[in-house]
Amino acid sequence: MPPLSAGPYRLLFDHAFTRVDPERAHHAGFAAIRAAEPVLRRVPWFRGSLRSHLNQRVEALGLTFDHPLGLAAGFDKNAVGIDALAALGFGHVEIGTVTALAQPGNPKPRLFRLPRDGAVVNRMGFNNDGAAVVAARLARRAARPKSRTVVGVNVGKSKVVPDDDAAAVEADYRASTRLLTPYADYLVVNVSSPNTPGLRNLQAVEKLEPLLRAVRDEADASTDRRVPLLVKIAPDLDDDDVLAVADLALALGLDGISATNTTISRDGLVSGADLVAALGAGGLSGRPLTARALEVMRLLKGRVGDDLVLVGVGGITTVDDARARLEAGAALLQGYSAFIYEGPAWPQRIVAGLARG
Repeated sequence: MPPLSAGPYRLLFDHAFTRVDPERAHHAGFAAIRAAEPVLRRVPWFRGSLRSHLNQRVEALGLTFDHPLGLAAGFDKNAVGIDALAALGFGHVEIGTVTALAQPGNPKPRLFRLPRDGAVVNRMGFNNDGAAVVAARLARRAARPKSRTVVGVNVGKSKVVPDDDAAAVEADYRASTRLLTPYADYLVVNVSSPNTPGLRNLQAVEKLEPLLRAVRDEADASTDRRVPLLVKIAPDLDDDDVLAVADLALALGLDGISATNTTISRDGLVSGADLVAALGAGGLSGRPLTARALEVMRLLKGRVGDDLVLVGVGGITTVDDARARLEAGAALLQGYSAFIYEGPAWPQRIVAGLARG
């Protein structure tokens, strides 16, 4: 599968970044983005990107987004670069996944590339600084001059909490919700990462319903405004389970569904089977997810209509991908893997392409 772009970034990626451990490359690249923020806000191509946003504003979740495209959770886990990422052209940034307890995540190496597939495999394991530290960081940001960037907060289960102890799981999600809600424009409950043992079992409706009720109650008690609440689901749910979650979200009065997270499937990859097997377990993201994520979006839209806000995530690489997800029912879009492969100009290319219609 050939690269979608062949500019300087792609050459650098192919001949330099691919020789560096992906996690080290991520940290180095993210540090460079943060350092470049003051420049990004002054250069002509950024001002031009702002003009392309003007006819794409989205009113969703009771919020105003400059345009549909945001950055998915997983890139800025600890809320250290929200405004720098917005300076690249993202209309919203979803931080996390944040857990109540700080945790190092799974042993390294835990992030891998499949360049021929435009895909990434990760088994990071919710490595993050913990809700208290992230909340303090968000509080410091809130004290500065107001940024227009919409910030979502994605919360997940701490690994040490047994997934079969419903009361402990509920208390864990309540703790992170309590700390983070005051600084969130919207909240996402992540029950669909494959990298925390037992987490995906929480997608079963009988377990999901009390958990979502608890998070909603805690969010309402944590601030005097109503913070929109969404749930993020896996592409590996069968169609009936997707529809069951949609029905539950409607019944509970949730505000939306984010679809989809990474997949444990390895079907249809171009990369050699031996290479794929050698990478081991983890969630696959990127272009191989495009078809299933689009199917899930269509299923959800057919079930919930305009009653819920749908966020399209997974395998959005090109303008055509973005447009197809919007046409299938997404109000908002998010990317991650394409940002890694296509570089810092990628969000602007997508936004400009959508503006052209």
